[in-house]
Amino acid sequence: MREKVVLVGAGSAMFTRGLVADLIERGWEADLALVDVEAQALETAAGLTRKMIKAARAPVRVEGAIERRDVLEGATAVICTVGVGGRRAWERDVFIPRKYGIFQPVGDTVMPGGSSRALRMVPAMVDVARDVLDLCPQALFFNYGNPMAPVCRAVRKATGANVVGLCHGVNYVAGYLAGRLGVAAERLSYTAVGMNHLTWFTEILVDGRDAMADLLCAPVDAENPLSGELLKVFGAFPAVLDRHVAEFFPWMFRGEGAYYGKTLGVDGSSFEETIARGDRIYSEMRESAEGDAPLGKDYFEQIGGEHEQVLEIIESVRTDAGRIYSANLPNVGQAPNLPGDAVVEAPAVAGAFGIRPLAQPPLPPGVAGTLSSRLQWVETIVEAALEGNRDKFVQALIIDGAVDSVKTARALADELIAAQAEHLPQFAA
Repeated sequence: MREKVVLVGAGSAMFTRGLVADLIERGWEADLALVDVEAQALETAAGLTRKMIKAARAPVRVEGAIERRDVLEGATAVICTVGVGGRRAWERDVFIPRKYGIFQPVGDTVMPGGSSRALRMVPAMVDVARDVLDLCPQALFFNYGNPMAPVCRAVRKATGANVVGLCHGVNYVAGYLAGRLGVAAERLSYTAVGMNHLTWFTEILVDGRDAMADLLCAPVDAENPLSGELLKVFGAFPAVLDRHVAEFFPWMFRGEGAYYGKTLGVDGSSFEETIARGDRIYSEMRESAEGDAPLGKDYFEQIGGEHEQVLEIIESVRTDAGRIYSANLPNVGQAPNLPGDAVVEAPAVAGAFGIRPLAQPPLPPGVAGTLSSRLQWVETIVEAALEGNRDKFVQALIIDGAVDSVKTARALADELIAAQAEHLPQFAA
């Protein structure tokens, strides 16, 4: 079948570039519709895509649209990389909490930044889901936007749409662990279950032999000391390394210099460098899209990143290959000792039936404990976002654990809502 892939949030230029490179590499005959509400971002993504397709003489038809409803009808796959407010709103999510002594290296998953981002992302993605159900209900529906667990939970809670959350983090950390063990990645097999960006490798095998003891004996990685310490305490390894994992334990790293002598987001995984890198990459891609010079060979090489498995997953469904991937889906046995309605990241099989999670043994109590309160945070921030409820936003900030008092939670909530008001119409009443 000829796929019609709709990419919502195509202004995420690196994702778009990687996806198009994969389409070219696989030789798919496809229609690709790029959607973004920002006209300049859409123009950049569409221009770059057309240059890549033309240079490769690929059998892919490309169109761009500001309004997603103009292109959703007939879609066979919808991939969402939405980031409401872009990097400028993301900066506010991180810089405003710094005024309260809260330092975040990422700020897109948990902590106040993740809570603030959820308020913007949840209503937007619920609206996308409703359009998918209306115009292409049979399409495979993927979300890459953060915070992953609240977005996927909200979409299912509010619409019932069969959204699948994807992230390359588990796959990336599997490669990292293979390196730590000194073996080729293809020799490694594993079980990883948890919440996106805090997914625990509870089983690690090399050539079918238990290798967890070998990992436990390995020296702690100086670049990821928290992940190494948690491995030794819990007997399981957390993904996706310290930059994300540290945000799930904010009470450990309050204030400057609290993260092993560094400050999270400053000299410990600099947030400013992340933003600058994103701005620089976008600028370079815009120049490439608008310029007359031919694209370099690197544009057509397969690159790592969020996009890297989605076409393979679609192919596994279409061919009933039954390959296994890490996916964010409602808990129906992937984590028997976590809530049944929670979105968990765990192994799932992709076949003609779609993408189905695979049942796993209960998580160790300690590991389950690190996730249980977080999943209640998910429920609370989802309700806050759907209802435009300031009090529930305050509750979510308290549950999260980064604030030092109720007073701080209230003040921070009010300041974040005011700063992001243009993206929070549900709080306007």
